Amino acid sequence: MSLHELFALSFVQHAFYAVTAVALAAGPVGYFVVIRRQAFAAHAIGHVGFAGAAGAVLLGLSPIMGLLVFCLGAGLLIGAGAATLDDRDAVVGVTLTAAMGLGVLFISLYSGYANATYSILFGQILGVTWGDVGLVVALSLGVLAVVSFAYRPLLFASVDAQSAEARGLSTRAMSLLVMSLLAITIVVAIQIVGVLLDFSLLVAPAATAEVLTNRPFEAVLWSTGLALASSWFGLFLGVWLGGPVSFWITGLASTAYLLARMSDAFRTRRGHRVVA
Repeated sequence: MSLHELFALSFVQHAFYAVTAVALAAGPVGYFVVIRRQAFAAHAIGHVGFAGAAGAVLLGLSPIMGLLVFCLGAGLLIGAGAATLDDRDAVVGVTLTAAMGLGVLFISLYSGYANATYSILFGQILGVTWGDVGLVVALSLGVLAVVSFAYRPLLFASVDAQSAEARGLSTRAMSLLVMSLLAITIVVAIQIVGVLLDFSLLVAPAATAEVLTNRPFEAVLWSTGLALASSWFGLFLGVWLGGPVSFWITGLASTAYLLARMSDAFRTRRGHRVVA
């Protein structure tokens, strides 16, 4: 089967639209997560979502419902408890361990075949339907709209929280907003790359962008572009060469970060030699 015939298949088209929507949301949100140094929160919220999915399956509900409720709950809890505290990692860690304990309990109580729950761990990009695509697109557009509207106060509170507070901007409210956006984006991303790999898609492009430029708006564009490129080429490699699409996506995103770090280190050493 030729490449054109492969991409004419409906499930591949569904996957393309879905990964595009995820990348458009993950790029901007991931940048704010990185500059706020809350990558651990992104990792934790995804695992909290798994507990929610397991609980929903136990109750006979859709795993996505449990995923959304638990991710949003964790995001709000972390945002409220760690907005201005230096020990925010402790808040995130306690939330993560409590949710993982619940996830183990829910799985142990469920006697059926929890295939839907386990797919949350690894993603199901080639199994998304038009209904899934519609949900992903709607959530991603909502995230983009909020980020566009609140970009300046979000950036101010993320870069210089003390000055923002002195100007009357509530850093706690901004923290809650960032964590809520992160939670929704994670719900979207998990359907594509799963709980175990959503951290890479959210953080790697943004971290790469931070290495490439120190201008915030350019960094957001870089982060979004890298997320799109990783998603599109990852889907292409997964369909054409085989293997899990989520692996290709996260592998490309991580490779871009490593190359950016190596290039930055090389430029720094070269600059030191010129000065010397």
